[in-house]
Amino acid sequence: MKTVLKILLPVVILGLTGLAVFLLIKNKQEIKPEPVVEVIPLVEVMSVKPGPHKFKVRSQGEVTARTEIDLVGEVSGRIEWVAEGFADGGFFREGEPLLRIDRRDYEVAATQADAAVAQARVVLERELAEAKVAKKEWEALGKGQASALLLREPQLAQAQAGIRSAEAALDKATLDLARCEIKAPFSGRVRMKHAGIGQVISRGVPVARIYAVDFVEIRLPLPLDELAYLDFAIGENEPDHQPTARVTAELGGNRCEWPGKLIRTAGNIDGQTRMLTGVVRVDDPYGLNGQKSRTPLPLGLFVDAEIDGREMMDVYRVPRAAMRGRDEVMVVDAEDRLRFREVEILRLLTSEALFTRGIEEGDRICVSLLDAPVDGMKVNPRERD
Repeated sequence: MKTVLKILLPVVILGLTGLAVFLLIKNKQEIKPEPVVEVIPLVEVMSVKPGPHKFKVRSQGEVTARTEIDLVGEVSGRIEWVAEGFADGGFFREGEPLLRIDRRDYEVAATQADAAVAQARVVLERELAEAKVAKKEWEALGKGQASALLLREPQLAQAQAGIRSAEAALDKATLDLARCEIKAPFSGRVRMKHAGIGQVISRGVPVARIYAVDFVEIRLPLPLDELAYLDFAIGENEPDHQPTARVTAELGGNRCEWPGKLIRTAGNIDGQTRMLTGVVRVDDPYGLNGQKSRTPLPLGLFVDAEIDGREMMDVYRVPRAAMRGRDEVMVVDAEDRLRFREVEILRLLTSEALFTRGIEEGDRICVSLLDAPVDGMKVNPRERD
C-alpha cells in the first residue's frame, strides 16, 4: 500500500500542475500598450530688470583706543590729592588735574633758586661797576692797550654766566613745582590706576594707564578681491572721500549700531592672512559730546562692520539658487524651453548673485533646482510670488 502511494502521489501532483498551467495559458489576457505621457517639470521663474546697486563690504574687528598711554609722574614725592575721576573706569577732560604731589620740597627749591638769581644779579651789578671804574682809571693813568684782566672782562663774563645758571636753576625749580600737579593730556578714561593718595612715587614711574575717548578705531581685515568694491583711495592716509560704515554688535541683549567712517588702510598686506587692514573710526563712542542717548561703544568689544562701497548702474540681481555653476543662469524662452546663458559675474553673495551682461531685461530666470537640466528641455513655468 505504501509503495503504491509513493508512486501515485508524484504522478497526481504533476498532473494537477500541468492542468493549472494549461488553464492559465488558455485564459491569459491580452496586454495592450499604453501611450507614453511626457512629464513636463514645473519650475519657478522670475522676470529680471537691471537697476542701480551700491556695494557693501563686510568684516569684523575689535574696538581699540586711538591713543593709549601710561601716565607718568615727572617728579618724585608723596601723593596728597587725587581727582574723583582718577579711578578705574573714570572719565576726565583734557587739562583737568588728576593728582597732586606734595609741593613743599619743590617750593623750597624754587625759593632757593629765586634767591640765587637775586644774588647773581648783585654780583653782576658789582662787576659792571668795578669794570667801569677800572676802565676810567686806565684811561686816566695808563698808557697803551689795557689787558682784559685789568679791565675785569673775565670777572664780568663769569658774573654773567652765573646769572644765566641761576636763572636756569630757577626755571627748573619752577617747572618741577608745576609738575607736582599731573594733568590729563587729553580727554579720556582711566583703564587702570597704579597709585593712590598717600603713596610716594618716583620720577618716571607710571601712575595710571589711560586712553582717549574722542574716537575709537576698529581694524578690519579686508580680502583683496573685496577692495574693488570700495570707493576709497587705497594707500592714502587722508583720502578726500571717506566711505561711511555701520558698526553693530550684541550688547546687553540688544543689537546696537554706531555710525563710522573708513579713514585709512594699513601700509602693507598681512603676511599670514593675505588681507589688507582697513581702519574704521567711530566718533564720541561714549556719548560725552551731546549723544548721551546712544549706547556706549566700549573698548575690546568684537563688532561687525559694513562699509558702503561703489555704486553701479544696470546690475541684475538674482537668487543664488538661480546660478548653474559659477557663471551660468537658466532662462525660460518664449516657447517655455530652458536655455543656458553665460553671464558676467560682479559678485557672488550667500543669498544672491550680481551680474551685468548675458541676459536682457524681462528675461524669465529659472530659480528652481532641477536634477538634470538640459538645454532646450520643455518646462512648465510659474511666476515666483
